[in-house]
Amino acid sequence: MSNTVNSIVMTQQGYDQQATKFESVEAERLHRKQRLTAAFRLFGKLGFDEGAAGHITVRDPEYPDRFWVNPFGVSFKQIKMSQLLLVDHHGEIIEGDGLLNGAAFTIHGSIHAARPDVIAAAHAHSIYGKSWSTLGKKLDPITQDSCAFYEDHTLFDDFTGVVLDMNEGKRIVSALGQNKACILQNHGLLTVAGSVDAAAWWFITMERNCQAQLLAEAAGTPKLIRPDIARLTYQTVGKEESGKFAFQSLYDVIVKEQPDMFE
Repeated sequence: MSNTVNSIVMTQQGYDQQATKFESVEAERLHRKQRLTAAFRLFGKLGFDEGAAGHITVRDPEYPDRFWVNPFGVSFKQIKMSQLLLVDHHGEIIEGDGLLNGAAFTIHGSIHAARPDVIAAAHAHSIYGKSWSTLGKKLDPITQDSCAFYEDHTLFDDFTGVVLDMNEGKRIVSALGQNKACILQNHGLLTVAGSVDAAAWWFITMERNCQAQLLAEAAGTPKLIRPDIARLTYQTVGKEESGKFAFQSLYDVIVKEQPDMFE
């Protein structure tokens, strides 16, 4: 590995180690809620909102059977940290005022219950993600960026309507497996991670990779990256630390642009 690549990896790991040290559970909770709120604002800025559809969640650091989520009907573009809802795995609102999106609980509640390694999950009806989802296939390794999902995303190929039945949530979890992303056919994208930062970044870059492959296939037949090179590239761009590091600059920008989000 070159010195340049070594320095990149060391920087990402250093950021990860620094970001996971907290003086108290309250400090960690505040950190997660700030990241979650910023992720919503970024999704709004990037046009990932579609009416009342879409949700991002983060597990509470003190109560692992509870997670924070956006209230139903509040725009990604306007949501504030004080509006976040704390929900348990039974769908009961423990803290906060507002409506709980039934689909948000069905999908995220199932994920958080089945995957203790998942701290955050993101789902939205973004235009390129839902367009790509209609093709019923996974992304190909056609660019360096798409290698972040090489052998680490799946397809849920059975759309049966709005996800309100818990059995449907469990089927999505089964399709997701231990991967970090799932393409929900005729629906949209779903990403998970060990942090809000990475889960949000995986969604953002997956949406862009859907756009890139749609454009490439419209122009011709994309050349695939060799499997051995795709796996090697994944080691640099597809790990948790890489996702967290990539999100940081976006977080810095949105916080400076929209400081009211933390009210």
